[in-house]
Amino acid sequence: MLLLINVLLTLWFYTAYGQGKPCDYPVIKHGWLYYSYRGYFPAHVNQQFVYSCDRYFVPPSQRSWDHLTCTAQGWSPEEPCLRQCIFNYLENGYNPHREEKYLQGETVKVRCYEGYSLQNDQNTMTCTESGWSPPPRCIRVKTCSKSEIRIENGFLSESTFTYPLNKQTEYKCKPGYVTADGKTSGLITCLQNGWSAQPVCINSQGKCGPPPPVDNGDITSLLQSVYPPGYTAEYQCQLYYELRGNRNVVCRNGEWSEPPKCLEACVISEETMKKHHIQLRWKHDTKLYYKTEDTIEFTCQYGYRPLTAKDTFQTTCQEGKVIYPLCG
Repeated sequence: MLLLINVLLTLWFYTAYGQGKPCDYPVIKHGWLYYSYRGYFPAHVNQQFVYSCDRYFVPPSQRSWDHLTCTAQGWSPEEPCLRQCIFNYLENGYNPHREEKYLQGETVKVRCYEGYSLQNDQNTMTCTESGWSPPPRCIRVKTCSKSEIRIENGFLSESTFTYPLNKQTEYKCKPGYVTADGKTSGLITCLQNGWSAQPVCINSQGKCGPPPPVDNGDITSLLQSVYPPGYTAEYQCQLYYELRGNRNVVCRNGEWSEPPKCLEACVISEETMKKHHIQLRWKHDTKLYYKTEDTIEFTCQYGYRPLTAKDTFQTTCQEGKVIYPLCG
C-alpha cells in the first residue's frame, strides 16, 4: 500500500515544463485528483496530475487511474471521467455470451424475444452519463393474431400466425371477388388497437360505386370506391337543413336506391327580427330554427304597431322561407 502511494505521489510530482497558457485548478466531474494542493495551480503546459473516477465511471483509457495533462488548449482529456456501462443481461431477450463493457456514447444492438421490444420499439441501447438508455429490459409489444381476422371469400397470403405492431401483410380475394377498391389483393397493418381494417372481398358482379351526392348533405358511412350488393349507406343533412326521405340507401343490382333530400330550414335571427320590428310572441320561445310546416307566431316590438288589423301574426315555414308581418 505504501509502495502504491509513493508511486502515485511520484507521478503527481512529475512535471515537464513547456510553453503556453497555464491551466487553472481542474474541476473533474465524477472524479478527483489524488493530491489537490491548490498552491501548485495554475499548472504549466505539459504538467501532469494523477486522478481517479467515481464508481461506475472510468478514464477514457478505462484504467483505474490516469493522468490529467495541462496543454496549450486546456486540460486533457477534456472529459476525464466517462460512464462505463456493463451489458451482461437483457430481460426477456438474448444475453451476450460474455460480459461486455461500453463507454459513454457507445451503442449496442440487442435482440428481444419474439413479441417483445425495448422501450419505444427500439433495438439498440446507448451508454449515457446516467446509464443505459433505454434500460436493458424488453417489454411485451402489441401483436395482432391471424385468428382475429375473418376474410369472407379471401385469405391472408402469408403463413405467419402472429404479427408485431406496425407489421403490414397482404390478403388476397378468391377468384371472382375483389377488394373494396376493385383489386384482387390488399394490405392491412397491425396497429395499437388491432388490425387497421377488416378486409372485404366482394363479388365482382352487382357491386356499386360511391353513393350519389346530396346537396347540403353528407354521407356518414365509410367512404370507399366499391360497395358490395346489399350494402347500406347513411346520409345526414348539414346545419340548418332538414332531411326529407329515407336517410339510408341500399346497393341493389349495381344501383343505389333513391337518396334523400336536404331542404333548407327557416332560421329566425335577432338581426332579422330587429329589421322587421318584430319579436316572437312567447317570451319563453327561444327557438330560432324551424322546419318546413312549423308554425311561428310574431308580435310587434315595443313602440311599434301592426300595419294590419291583427295584433299577432301567425306564419308557416315553407322550405326555408318565412313571410314576415308588417310593423311600423
